[in-house]
This record gives sequence, C-alpha cells and structure tokens, in this order.
Amino acid sequence: MAKLKTLEDLFEHQLKDLYSAEKQLIAALPKMAKVTEDPKLRAAFETHLEETKEQKVRLEKVCELVGISPGRMKCKAMEGLVEEGEETIEEDATPEVKDAGLIASAQRIEHYEIAGYGTAAHFAERLGHAEAAKLLRQTLEEEQKTDTLLNQLAKSYINEKAE
Repeated sequence: MAKLKTLEDLFEHQLKDLYSAEKQLIAALPKMAKVTEDPKLRAAFETHLEETKEQKVRLEKVCELVGISPGRMKCKAMEGLVEEGEETIEEDATPEVKDAGLIASAQRIEHYEIAGYGTAAHFAERLGHAEAAKLLRQTLEEEQKTDTLLNQLAKSYINEKAE
C-alpha cells in the first residue's frame, strides 16, 4: 500500500475503496433479491442494484475528474459485510425472519457507504474538487434514501411478521 502523506492521497484511497465496495455490492444484491420473500423488499434490492450500477459509473467519473484510476483495490470492510449478508442468506430461518435479517445486513452496508461517501464528499470539497464533491453528495443522498426505505419496510411490517 502506498504511503498516505496528504489529504489528496487519502481522498484517492477513499475513492478506490468505495469503487471496490460498489463492485462487490453489484455482485451481492442479486443474491439478496433472489432469496427475499417480500415483494416490496425484493423491489427495493432490485432498484438499489440499478442505482449501485449508476453509482459505480459516477465514481469512475469522479476518478476521471481528479485524474486517478479506480484501480484494483479490495475493500475489506465491504467484503466482510457482504459475507455476513451471505451468511444470512444461508441461514435456516423462516422467510419472514430471513427478510428481517437481510434488511439488517443491507442497512449495515448502507451505513458503511453513507460514512464513506460523506467523508469522500467532504475531502473533495476541502481539496477544491467541486464537481467531484457534487457527484459524491448525489450518491450519498441515494444511499441515505435507500437506508430510510429499508428502515420503513422493517418498522412498518417486516419485523412484525418475523416475530
């Protein structure tokens, strides 16, 4: 790993980490959608998959704007979060409990992404990358909306069905 000497170095590292996270999530979301029993939850996962594909492209644009390649870095945090989601998929649980567990796994992922995009957007602003910051904030807002939707599904009826 290259030494991080400046905020610009750290910003570039964050972008590469987020890019890896999005690629891993693109592979994981179809699996989550496939095993979901609830149609609204399945639709939420499928919608977020399409959003995530757009977010990956948006990150490529951010990297282009700041003059870096997204590279081949592996986001170990997302790897672990996806692994936990896969454990939920494999769990011997009722469909209702599995759906509640998938929401819990997905919200952990969303919270990780919210933290990452919030940080990256702030770094971009601080470093004078106004267009990059705007794109990163757009993704941050999408991640927050997805988290809110998952929370609403869980609290409105999915967790109750799992009791």
